[in-house]
Amino acid sequence: MKFIELTIHTTSEASELVADALWQYSEGGVAVSDAKDVVALIRGETGVYWDYLDDDLQNLPSDVLVKGFFPPEQAQASVRAVREELACMQERGGLNFGTLEMTRREIDGDDWIDVWKKHFRPLHIGARVVIVPAWIDYTAGAGEVVVTLDSNMAFGTGEHETTSMCLAALQEVIGAGDTVIDVGCGSGILGIAAAKLGASLCYLTDIDLVAVESAKHNAEKNGVQNCVVAHSDLLEDASIKGDVVLANITAEVLVRLAPSMPRNLKEGGTLILSGIIEDRLPLVKQAFEGEGLTFVRQMHEGEWYALVYRR
Repeated sequence: MKFIELTIHTTSEASELVADALWQYSEGGVAVSDAKDVVALIRGETGVYWDYLDDDLQNLPSDVLVKGFFPPEQAQASVRAVREELACMQERGGLNFGTLEMTRREIDGDDWIDVWKKHFRPLHIGARVVIVPAWIDYTAGAGEVVVTLDSNMAFGTGEHETTSMCLAALQEVIGAGDTVIDVGCGSGILGIAAAKLGASLCYLTDIDLVAVESAKHNAEKNGVQNCVVAHSDLLEDASIKGDVVLANITAEVLVRLAPSMPRNLKEGGTLILSGIIEDRLPLVKQAFEGEGLTFVRQMHEGEWYALVYRR
């Protein structure tokens, strides 16, 4: 099957937002190529040893390439919609999006998937969680919790700093039998990890129908029966109470949710917020200050920040 591959040049800090924009319109998936990830591998910063590296990976561009894939008959309208979405993001300010230069080419649909599979690796996050691609055989070590993700179902693989900080914080606070709520669940990675870490119920929400289907698919693949995935505008049901509430979204959305989100958090529960850049950090902190929450700590990876509160 033929696809139109759209490549957008951006920065590490904006790559997830650009990928989100592509995901809204792409039926063929999204891939992110960030030279920083390869540098981290070469330096051994990931804890994974590599005895072989393709020559092509030694000369990656300095910017980040985000690729979306569209059926040819839908490409023109989809690319136009992506341009408009990115223009709105730029207008809101706060992030360096880079050049946002776009290039297009026609490819065979299986080519990019094979390349993506070739370079994806098991990813260890925190003390226990390992994110493993579905096509890789991996034997869990003592105490490890394995979350399996499929190749064509993205929206969060754990590689981005915002997701890894949420996963690390989740492992520190979750208890057996907890109820965990994930607002803006994407691939379902956080809720699935929570289920495997001992949560009795994981309630996942997302406004994007493709993300909801992705989360349902990945929950089924991981054999977790206690994940409920809802296609809803974030948290609409205040009767659902979580011992842990996670929200890995954007600062603007977090600020909008600040007055309502604590309603879904039990007394003594933990709220973990991520997707925040430095410029937006004071704004988010101010929004949650007067909501009956106690600030616990601040986390920082790359360009991104996460905040932990307790009720």
